[in-house]
Amino acid sequence: MMHANGRVTTAAGPHKRFEALFNGRAFAPHRHDTYTFALTLKGVQSFEYRGACRHSLPGELVILHPDELHDGMAGTDEAFGYRGLNIRPEEFEHALAGRALPFIEGGRSTDRQLIALVHDLVRDLATPVNALDWSAAMTELADRLCAVETGQDIDRPIDHRAVYRARDHTLAHLDEPITMEALENVTGRSRWNLARDFRALMGTSPYRYVTLRRLDAARVLIANGTPLASAACATGFSDQAHLTRQFKGNFGVTPKAWVKLLDTWTHGTIIQ
Repeated sequence: MMHANGRVTTAAGPHKRFEALFNGRAFAPHRHDTYTFALTLKGVQSFEYRGACRHSLPGELVILHPDELHDGMAGTDEAFGYRGLNIRPEEFEHALAGRALPFIEGGRSTDRQLIALVHDLVRDLATPVNALDWSAAMTELADRLCAVETGQDIDRPIDHRAVYRARDHTLAHLDEPITMEALENVTGRSRWNLARDFRALMGTSPYRYVTLRRLDAARVLIANGTPLASAACATGFSDQAHLTRQFKGNFGVTPKAWVKLLDTWTHGTIIQ
């Protein structure tokens, strides 16, 4: 989609994710009823917000609270670009469990954990975010926003048994679609509490855990000469392109490049 001073590219899938590049003044003052998270990638992203002009540099995160008046403009003569997403407050409702919506003073943050969570959601705009991953991400975002707002991490008891049941169910059904509804039924825990506990014990979200275990299986097949399209089909990926994107995103190289590296290591000289 073209804009008077730039370009906005929307992501695949039902969630409002996008990439934008603007010159000069991008937006007049306006409001919307969603949170806006915008990870600055290029230039200086400037905006009037709560009576002051704010500036976000590459690597920093803009966080606009619902119903707050704001605009948007380049902070220098150069264009500015960012990747972002809009999230309805009710998507945080269960994760907040009755707490007020968190407010980030100044509309920007350099918190590494918060930036990493947003980065994971906007890193691959070509692939829709899986419902399992989105539910987990909403829980993690809500918790981290509250921690940044108050300066204190939230300490909650962990249901170890529920996490292990979810893990075992995942490993037994890797060749099938795995949903949060199924994990709720297996564990007896809500998806939001389960997502928190799963990350606390397993170090990652339920969806990412599923993806990594499928990639483990795909690597074995690929190393043994299985064509990429067949390996993708056998390990739960939608197609070869999906497998390739996930493979590179998690291991830093494409499957084909990884096979070449594997071959070089296998047939290379071992230094004594």
